[in-house]
Amino acid sequence: MSNVLQFKKISPKNKHRGKTLCKSGFHKWEVVKGNPFDVKTGKLISRYRCRRCGKIKTEAR
Repeated sequence: MSNVLQFKKISPKNKHRGKTLCKSGFHKWEVVKGNPFDVKTGKLISRYRCRRCGKIKTEAR
């Protein structure tokens, strides 16, 4: 018997998990903790991060 490692092949379902919704614009936004302050506009900025793909969105209020 040879000493060749056997690696498990990743299924297409697991390989593309969570990517198709974000590509279609259906992100799962979560608030990032902390209150950054924009000095130029004088407003608080809310930061959001997508749980699936990690994209960051900022919103001034």
